[in-house]
Amino acid sequence: MSSRPASATPPATATRPALIWTALVLVYVLWGSTYLGIRVAVESLPPLTSAAARFAAAAVVLALVLRIRRGAGTLRVDRRQLGSAALVGVLLLAGGNGLVVLAEAGPPGTALPSGIAALLVATVPLLVVLLRTVGGDRPRPWTFVGVALGFVGLVLLVLPTGGPGTVPVAGALTVVAGAVSWSVGSYLSGRIRMPADPFVATVYEMLAGAAALAVIATARGELRGFSPAEVTGRSWAALAYLMVAGSLVAFTAYVWLLHHAPISLVSTYAYVNPAVAVALGALLVAEPVTAQVLLGGAVIVAGVAVVVSTERPRRPADTPPADSPVDRAADSVADDPAGSVADDSVAADRPVDGAAGGAGRR
Repeated sequence: MSSRPASATPPATATRPALIWTALVLVYVLWGSTYLGIRVAVESLPPLTSAAARFAAAAVVLALVLRIRRGAGTLRVDRRQLGSAALVGVLLLAGGNGLVVLAEAGPPGTALPSGIAALLVATVPLLVVLLRTVGGDRPRPWTFVGVALGFVGLVLLVLPTGGPGTVPVAGALTVVAGAVSWSVGSYLSGRIRMPADPFVATVYEMLAGAAALAVIATARGELRGFSPAEVTGRSWAALAYLMVAGSLVAFTAYVWLLHHAPISLVSTYAYVNPAVAVALGALLVAEPVTAQVLLGGAVIVAGVAVVVSTERPRRPADTPPADSPVDRAADSVADDPAGSVADDSVAADRPVDGAAGGAGRR
C-alpha cells in the first residue's frame, strides 16, 4: 500500500496484523454462517416473518446507536433519499434475502441446503458485471472470463443428475431469482440519490425491507395458526444469532477492515464465505457434499475470484491512492468514529459489487 500524506489516515500496515486477521476471520465465519442460521431459524419460525423481525430489530438497534452517538438529527433525510433507500432495501432484503429464506424453508428434499444457497448467492458479483455492461461500463476482458467461468459452475451445480444429493431445482432457481434482485438493488444503490450517510441509508433500507417482508408474509398467511410457544429454542437462538452476529458484529468488523486493511484482502470474503457456509452445513447439520457440489462450487468460487482480482483497482506502488469509492469509504470511517462505508453497509449478508464491495452492504 502506498504512503499517504502526513495529515491523512495512517496506512493499513500500521495496524497489527493480528487485529486485521481477527476481524477478517469474524467476517469470514459470521457472514459465512448466516446461511446455516437461516436454515435453523426457519425450522419452526415462519420464513418471511422471521426475516422481517431480523431486519426490523437490526434497524432499530442501528438507529439507536446513531441517535446516541451523533445526535437527534442524524437520521434526517429528504423524500427522494428516503424513496431511494426504500427501493434498494426492498430489492436487497425482501427480494434478495427473502427469496433465499424461502428456498431454505420447507421439508427435506425440497428445501435448498444452506451451503448450496451460499454458492448460488456468490454469483451476485457476476450478475453485477453484466448489469454494469448493459449500463455502458466496459469491464476488462478477464472479468468476462470470470463471469463465464462462474456461470459454468452454476450450471454444473444445479444440473439434475437423478442421484442422491441432487440440488432441488425449484429452490436453486428461487435463490438465483433472489441473486438477480440483490444485484439490481446493488447496482442501483450506487447510481441513485441515496442518503449521504450510508449507515443512515442502511437503517431505512432495513426498515423498508422488513416492512415489505411483513406484508408478503401476511399475504402468504404465515401467521395464521402460528404460535410462538411452538417455536423451538434452537430456532429462537438462530434468529438472535442472525440479528446480533450477522447484522451487527460482522458488519462492525467489516467497516473496521475497510479502514485498516487493503481492499484486496477485505474483498476475499466474497469467495471465502461460500466455502465456510458449505463446511458448516456439512459439519453441523450433515448437509450432503457431493462431487457435483464440490465441482460446481469450486468453479463458481474460481469465477468470482477472477472477477474480484481483475476488477480490483490497480495503481503503481509509488503513486498516491486514487479517490475510489472504497478509498473514500475508508477515509470517512477514519474521520468519523461511528463510520461510513461507501454504500456497503447492510449488515445482513451482502456480497461485493463487482470486485470491491459496491454490492455488499452486507
